[in-house]
Amino acid sequence: MKKYFFLLPLLVVLFSAADSLAVTLPTFQVGLTETDDPQQVSVLIEILLIFTVLSMAPAILLMTTCFTRLIVAFSFLRSAMGTQQMPPAQVLIGLSLFLTVFIMTPVLREMNETAVKPYMAEEIGLEQAFTEGVKPLRSFMFKQTREKDLALFFGITKTEKPNTKDDVPLSILVPAFMISELKTAFQIGFILFLPFLVIDMVVASVLLSMGMMMLPPVMVSLPFKLLLFVLVDGWYLIVGSLVKSFGV
Repeated sequence: MKKYFFLLPLLVVLFSAADSLAVTLPTFQVGLTETDDPQQVSVLIEILLIFTVLSMAPAILLMTTCFTRLIVAFSFLRSAMGTQQMPPAQVLIGLSLFLTVFIMTPVLREMNETAVKPYMAEEIGLEQAFTEGVKPLRSFMFKQTREKDLALFFGITKTEKPNTKDDVPLSILVPAFMISELKTAFQIGFILFLPFLVIDMVVASVLLSMGMMMLPPVMVSLPFKLLLFVLVDGWYLIVGSLVKSFGV
């Protein structure tokens, strides 16, 4: 240790020099400034709004688009076929997302033309852009929502029934739309189950008549269900029917 003692004076000098130096650190300030134009929104508020929308994007996607009906129908299809984890959940979610974009393209295009472009060109304010941008989405949801579901939430909130569709608030339209989508998806799932259920019943009856009670019917019926699904071009029929159910 003695051979390192000569370093002590050097360390003392360095610490003394560091204390004598005036160290300056950069600072970051966030503030709000006034503007003479009421239509302008500060950059900070726009960033906060963007991050808020991004954080709520999954919920918005689930609640206001056709994603719910698609993913529930595909999940029922996989359960009816009895293929366990095939196709994987990631594949079904990816297919549902791309079909959602395909189905919602006219709505998104109209929202872009009536709200986003005018707002970016500073022709309208943020509040008017939101109002105009929601109109195409409201029109899409109204087409898929049953009046019974709307009446349910009006009754729960004890709100007077509106005279026009424009008077229906989003807080009532969105949950009513979700319930309608779930009911439609379960109806589609019931229809998807029927042909595969018939195959399961036939195979179970044949195995029982042959005395093969120890052989699981699912193992025998699965190849027949896959064969039927491939022969009728099942993905073509199901995807086509789901897309057409939205009026596309």
